[in-house]
Formats: sequence, structure tokens, C-alpha cells
Amino acid sequence: MTMIPKPPDRSGLEQDQFLKILSREEALARFEKALFPRAIPREARKLADALGGVLAEDITASIGVPPFDRSNVDGFAARSADLAMASEAAPVRLALNGETIHCGVAPVLQVAVGTATPIATGGPLPRGADAVVMVEHTQPGRPDGIEVRRAVSPGQFVSYAGSDIARGEALLRAGTIIGSREIGMLAACGIAEVKVARKPRVAVISTGDELVQPGEALGPAAIYDTNGAIVAAAIDENGGEAIFLGAIPDNEAKLEAAMRQALADADMLVLSGGTSKGAGDLSHRIIGRLGQPGIIAHGVALKPGKPLCLAVCDGKPVVILPGFPTSAMFTFHDMIVPALRKMAGLPPRSDAKVSATVPVRIASELGRTEFVMVSLVEGKDGLIAYPSGKGSGAITSFAQADGFLRIDALADQMPAGTEAEVTLFTPHVRVPDLVIVGSHCIGLDLVTAQLASAGLTVRSIAVGSLGGLAAAKRGECDLAPIHLFDDKSETYNTPYLVDGLELVPGWRRMQGIVFRKGDRRFEGRSAKQAVTAALADPACIMVNRNQGAGTRILIDRLLGGARPEGYWNQPRSHNAVAAAVAQHRADWGMTIAPVAHAVGLGFIPFAEEHYDFALVTARKQRPAVQAFLDALGSDEARTALEHAGFRPA
Repeated sequence: MTMIPKPPDRSGLEQDQFLKILSREEALARFEKALFPRAIPREARKLADALGGVLAEDITASIGVPPFDRSNVDGFAARSADLAMASEAAPVRLALNGETIHCGVAPVLQVAVGTATPIATGGPLPRGADAVVMVEHTQPGRPDGIEVRRAVSPGQFVSYAGSDIARGEALLRAGTIIGSREIGMLAACGIAEVKVARKPRVAVISTGDELVQPGEALGPAAIYDTNGAIVAAAIDENGGEAIFLGAIPDNEAKLEAAMRQALADADMLVLSGGTSKGAGDLSHRIIGRLGQPGIIAHGVALKPGKPLCLAVCDGKPVVILPGFPTSAMFTFHDMIVPALRKMAGLPPRSDAKVSATVPVRIASELGRTEFVMVSLVEGKDGLIAYPSGKGSGAITSFAQADGFLRIDALADQMPAGTEAEVTLFTPHVRVPDLVIVGSHCIGLDLVTAQLASAGLTVRSIAVGSLGGLAAAKRGECDLAPIHLFDDKSETYNTPYLVDGLELVPGWRRMQGIVFRKGDRRFEGRSAKQAVTAALADPACIMVNRNQGAGTRILIDRLLGGARPEGYWNQPRSHNAVAAAVAQHRADWGMTIAPVAHAVGLGFIPFAEEHYDFALVTARKQRPAVQAFLDALGSDEARTALEHAGFRPA
């Protein structure tokens, strides 16, 4: 009798529903209400160690600055009444007193009628004097005397006691971030120690069996822990003291022990991952056992960032960020930074904002406030904001963007041409010297390296060949890298140009079939023979390319109408195709030779692809464009391209 195996118990794999999806505003309000008001811990710091600290109390001046009337110039302390009638025609002669006043020297002699005392800059004004004559406005007179040929007014070149800082004046307010200027003010008043807000200690834990720390070997299906490093850095940037405790595997007992210890030692706990309520997402279940009131919000109407979990356990905030890096950082900066800065005694963040035009339609999910990262370039009529399409799992989206725009929860899109407000990640717009929009290639990095060495900034935005052409036609870039094959003329790129664009030859990339070495279906065959063999084997899985890609056109010509297994798997890059084959998710695909060789795959050449540049003619004479053209034609760039496996045009 054949035993039919019992299906595995999947009850633990079913995802619970989120408790309740809250609006961003309601989630923030609940979190703030559960945390504040609260006292800010203080600590005393010596002045030498106070830089970057946040004052915990108002500081008043215990003395006046300067503490005495002092001279602002090198010259002679005198009585203004004696010099009221002095002129070039009728100079006034003054006798010199028998002392010279230097900095740090208290005067002894009084300045009597008809006398003056030599004084250095910063020297205390002697009794009887009410003005200082610059040495340049005098001439030596009779022995032990001077002639003054200009009238002076009372108080001329004198700083009076307390004129800079008055005794009892409010010098600095609580919440002030202590910089070099503030340290100067404190030192001038003789203050050697100040009370500052103690930085909140924030424990950081990454969660997941798949996480490996940078520097360690990366195993199958493992990824490096990005969130741990970036969250810790963001905490330090916003007034906290990050304590990174590493990555904890999906083991409930180990994770709970780590969370309890973190809350015992720190003022706040931030975890990443474990918010989506899957079988391996344990963090939110543990929170209920760590203190009251527990979870405040689990699920926020944000994109990216919906799985965010906010909790307070016995007065200490606990935050579980989404696992994807971009989601984690957006939610951290938008939802967590305000509370962290308040705990650190810092004022709210002041973000710079600019207005920019969105050149393409951005679809959005109705009911969720969406934040879209953008890169800024200079267009004909102002700034253009290009959205990043890399998704919430992409680290480079956050690192390479200039800022973000917001799409309201009640909107399902942002139409092309919308004038939008962009919140900047930095205080100022960084407009690049050269803007390249189109298809990306590692060869492009080899050419632009020369521009970077010359101090020029280059912004490369990967939107594909057709997207680059559209941007070039609108005048939003200098160059659009393209590799588009025209079936009718059987040529690359030139048929796609319009008035105002000209072609700059780039380099040639050999396209071909990629496979794992040793696969007899492909070894020793031509590209056409290899595809025939693949089609004859139903178990042979391909990986395709996205529609509109030049590579896709070549693949479809080889397939001749066939649609084998894997045809609808359509990644958008050569690297993704090679990765799918190398990781046994597919058996063959089409990519370029340098990518295949880089990952140790077999490669069958098929056809050369022309990677060229559509140049906006109106921008041709710009210095950065000329620098790019010079670099492209240089021996250095040609050698680098050849070494990488490309053939310069």
C-alpha cells in the first residue's frame, strides 16, 4: 500500500493581517503622545569636549565682554577735547606719558590735559582718555611728543566694557548646537564647562537568517546586512549614539533575549526586518512581552514603508523598520528622526525644498502617501526631477538621489509635466556639470572617470535607450546612450535620431548566448545551433530581456516566434541575465561578453551591438560635453574599454 505523505502544516506560514493601517499623521501623533513629554538626561562637558553637543540649559554671561574699555587699534590714548581743533594746517602737539600700554598690562598713569599714552590694540584705556588716535594719523613732534593732524571724536577706536556681551545677557539658549562660534563665546565669558543633553543611546539590531556582515563570505541566498550600517549612521547623524548589536537570526528565544538586553542598556531600540508578520517575522510578537503600552502602530499608509511598527515599552521607544533598505531609510527619516531629535534635545530638522518639473508620469497606489526619490538636472525652463525606478530594495536609490517628492494618498498618479516640490537630502541643489540619460554600461564609467578626476560632476540616469532619446528630445540631458536596432535598415541607432540630435560613436559590445560551462546543449555550437538545441529540450529554461531592449530584438529573431519556458522572465539588464544563469534559475539567455566572462559563464558570440550617444546639438559646446568627447576619444579611454572587453568605434 502506497503511503500518501501528509502535506506540511502551513498554518505558521500564513501571514496575519496588519493590526490596522493608520495614516502617517495618525501614527506619528500616537507615537509622540506615548513618548512625550519626557525629561532630557544631561551631562557636564568640558569646553574642549563640547563641540557638537546640545545645550541643556540657557547660558547667561557672568562678565561683560570686553571686561574693560579697550583700544581697537595701535596708537595713542588721548582726550578728544584736546584734539577737537586739530587739522593739517593746525596740528595739535601732545606730550607722551612715561608708559606704554600693551595687552594684559594695566595702565598706571592718568592721561592729563595735553598728554597722550602709547597703546597697543587690545590694551585697556587709561584713566582720563576717551579716544584713541591711530598711529598712522600722527607725526613725531618735539622730544617725547607727537603731532596730531586730525580731530577725533569721543569713543573713537574704543570698545567699551560690555559692548560685545553684557553682564547677565542671555548668551546661548537651551537646544543650541555647540559649534566653533559658540565655543568662542563661552570661552570669552570664562565658561569652562557646560551642561549638554546626553545623546540617547540607540541599540540597533538587524534580523534575518539571510544576513551576513560586510567582510564575511557570502553564502547561497545570503545578502549583506545593509540596514545595520546605514541605520546606525543615520542615528549618529541625528543626535543619537548608535550601538550596533549585529544581526540576529530568526530564532524567537535569541531575538527576545537580545531585545531585552538592548532595552536594559539603551534608551531606544531600532530593528530592521521582521515587520511583515510572516512566519520568520518575530519581532512584533516579542514586543508585547517587553513592556507597556507595547505596539502603538503596526502598518502605516506609506509607500515605501507600509510594514513599519512603532512601539513604546515602559517608556522606551521600540521601532521595527521594514527590511528593504530604501523603505527602512524613508520611514526612519520621516517617522523616527523627529522623535530621536526631540530625545536628543535637538530642534526639528529644517529641510531645504525646491520646485521641479516631473518629466514622466508616476503611477501611485491610491490610499497610501508615497515618497518618490528623484535626481535633479537642469532643463530649459528650470529643474527637472527624474524618479528612481529601482524600488524599495535598492540602496543606490537613496544614495544617488538628490531628494524626494510626495504623492498624496488620495492621488493614483502624478501626471507628466507636474510642477512638484522636492525635499532635498542636502542643504543645496547639486546640479551636475554633465547629464547623461539613457542606457547604462560599465564602459561609460571608464570614460567618465577622466571627468571625475578633472573635478567635473557627472549625473548618469539609467532609463533605457528609448527613455534617453525622449529626454534628449526635450533638452533634459547632454547625451543619451542608446543601442537600438532598426529592423528595416538593419542598422543601429542612426534611424532613431531627429533634428537637434547627432550621433557620437561609442563602442561595440559583443552580444551572445550565455550558459553554464560544461552544458552539452551549448558547448561547441553556434548561437543558432545552441538555440535550436535549447528549444528541443522542454526542460531547458531561458531568461529573456525587457521589451524595447536591443537585446530583446536579437533574441526574438533567433527564436523565430517560439516562446520557450522562461520567455516571460524579462529582467532589464545584462547583469541580471547572467545572474539568473549562474544561479541555475535559467539555463541560457543573451548578454554581452564582458558580463558573461565576469561571472565565469560560457559565451557564444552572435552579433555586435553598437553602444553610441545621441548628442543634443544645442549643448555640444558646453565645457563638460567637450570634456566628455575628448575623454571618449583619448588613448586612455580606448585602452580601458578594450581591456574591459569592448571594441571602441
